[in-house]
Amino acid sequence: MTNVLVLGGGGFIGSAIVDRLLAEGYAVRIFERPRVVPYRVFAPTEKVDWMTGDLLSVHDVEVAMEGMDIVIHLVSATLPKGSNDDPIYDVQSNVVGSLQILNVMVRKKIGRIVFISSGGTVYGVPQYLPIDEKHPTDPQVSYGITKLAVEKYLLLFQRLYGIRATILRLANPYGERQRIETAQGAVAVFLHRALRGASIDIWGDGSVTRDYLYIGDVAEAFLRTVRYEGAESVFNIGSGHGTSLNELLAMMEHTLGVPIARRYLPGRPFDVPVNVLNAESARRELGWTRSVPMEEGIARTAAWAKASMS
Repeated sequence: MTNVLVLGGGGFIGSAIVDRLLAEGYAVRIFERPRVVPYRVFAPTEKVDWMTGDLLSVHDVEVAMEGMDIVIHLVSATLPKGSNDDPIYDVQSNVVGSLQILNVMVRKKIGRIVFISSGGTVYGVPQYLPIDEKHPTDPQVSYGITKLAVEKYLLLFQRLYGIRATILRLANPYGERQRIETAQGAVAVFLHRALRGASIDIWGDGSVTRDYLYIGDVAEAFLRTVRYEGAESVFNIGSGHGTSLNELLAMMEHTLGVPIARRYLPGRPFDVPVNVLNAESARRELGWTRSVPMEEGIARTAAWAKASMS
C-alpha cells in the first residue's frame, strides 16, 4: 500500500487529486490549515486521514510525514495578482516553507515529491507559442519567482539527497469546488457573477488569452505522475489551446443561455498577454492529455455553480 501525503489536500485542486487517488486505492493523508473542514464525508472503505497544522511548523510537518511514501506539495500562501504587494511574505511562506518540507523529507527518508508549479507565471512573456519546458523563465510576478525558486531547490535536493522530484507546471485550472471568495480563477468568478446577473469587470480589451484546464484532467495528471518511473522532472500540464477572456464569456453565454454584462477597464501591467502551454512531454512520458474540452468543462462547472448557489 502506497501512502501519499497531500499538503493542501482539502482545497480546490487538492480535493480533486485526493478523490482520484482514493478511487485508485491509495492511502491518503490530507494536511490542511487549522479551521479548514473536510470538503466531503469520506466512506469507511476509503483510506484517508485528515489532519491540520501549520506548514511552517517543523513539528507539524514531521508528524504529517510519519509513515508516508510520497509527498504532493500543493500549498501556496499567495496568489499571483497579490504576490507583488509583499514579496518578503511570499518568500518566507512559500520558499522557506518548502525548504522545511524538503529537510523533513531527508530526515524521514521519504524519497518522492510532486510539486505544483505555475505554467501561467514562471515563463513570463512568451518568446514563442505554445510554450514548452525549454522556454526561458522570466516571471513577471513574485508568485512565479517563488515557484521557480522552489523548483530549483527541489532539483538541488534531488541531486544532493536522491529525493525524486517531479514538477508540474500547471495551466489555469477550473471546475467544481473552485473558490470565488479569493478570486481563484476567471471561470469561477465569471460564472458566479453571471448567474447572479452581475456585471463582469474585464481588465483590458478582453484579448488576454490563457490555457484553461478542467480539474478532472488536472487530477489525472497528478495520478499519472505518482505512478511515473521515468527520468524527466519538469512537465507542462495544459490543453495546448488558448482562450481569450472574450471567448470565455461567449462560451458562458452559450452555456447559460443569457447575455452577460461586462465592463472593460484599463489593462493591468502584470497581465501577460497570452499564455498557452505545450504539453507534448507529458503526453510522451506520462501518457497524459487533456480529455475534457473547454465547452464541456464550462457546462459541468456551470451546473455545479448553479447547484452551489441554490
